[in-house]
Amino acid sequence: MRVGVIGTGNMGENHVKTYLSMKEYCEFIGIYDNDEEKGRSIAEKYKVKQFQSLKRLLESVDAVSIAVPTEFHYDIGLLCTEHKVHMLMEKPITDTGEKAEDLIQKASQAGVKLQVGHIELFNPLINMLSKELENEKIIGFDFHRMNPYDNKMKNIDVVEDLMIHDLYILRKLLKDNVTDFYTLGTIIENTPKHATVIAKSSKGVISQFTASFKSKRKIRTIKVLTEGALVEADILAGRMKVSSDTNTKTITVDNDIQPLQLQLIDFIDCIESQRTPSVSGDDGINALQMSKEISNAIYHH
Repeated sequence: MRVGVIGTGNMGENHVKTYLSMKEYCEFIGIYDNDEEKGRSIAEKYKVKQFQSLKRLLESVDAVSIAVPTEFHYDIGLLCTEHKVHMLMEKPITDTGEKAEDLIQKASQAGVKLQVGHIELFNPLINMLSKELENEKIIGFDFHRMNPYDNKMKNIDVVEDLMIHDLYILRKLLKDNVTDFYTLGTIIENTPKHATVIAKSSKGVISQFTASFKSKRKIRTIKVLTEGALVEADILAGRMKVSSDTNTKTITVDNDIQPLQLQLIDFIDCIESQRTPSVSGDDGINALQMSKEISNAIYHH
């Protein structure tokens, strides 16, 4: 399978590097970035071809990863459908629900696979946590996802950039939908930079989410309270602690397993086996709509 990458920022570079390590799965054809200088830098660093036009790249590949700012997702996605190129679209799927629905419909009509890039769903620790909770009666979740401030985040909404990951994870772990939520947040530089949400699912499980760009260190933790245990997962450390009445056990994951590689292998497999992507366009819309509702509540509170 011939693959390429559109957008060569941090995430795009990660996709380039990962595809190049997967020679048994795909042939890496090249990159495109409308910032020619940035594209040239990545092309030289990884010794890959830099396409001078997006159309030329799309004529040369079977599938692409799209890692450009969200406002360009829809237009680039439409070009992919026109060229019958399968796409892994980094989250969020688009900047509005209407565009997402239209893109999903057009991709379906064109026979193009559209997978949304929610990398945490391929994290081995999240899969271990899911297994740990299979037979537990869950009472509540507590998610913390926080970053130190970076100038690149100036116009970025913390809900749509960080919290959206945990909204996805909750759906995977709970297999249920949020029916009610209350949110508070802090708007800095015209966008939410710190947000806390308390949500309730249709089964009555309570979840708390905190996402922030104002932390002094990077944090990725999930605590789950069940009838039988307290489960504490530290995603960055790749470690999970399970405490019950009788004992405490600590489980660690192999840090050599790269979630991005698992995600790209899954993407290629869904094309070759003609199955529905593991993270579909509809999954992308659900997370997008929830994050939009949360952000709107912060703006109007």
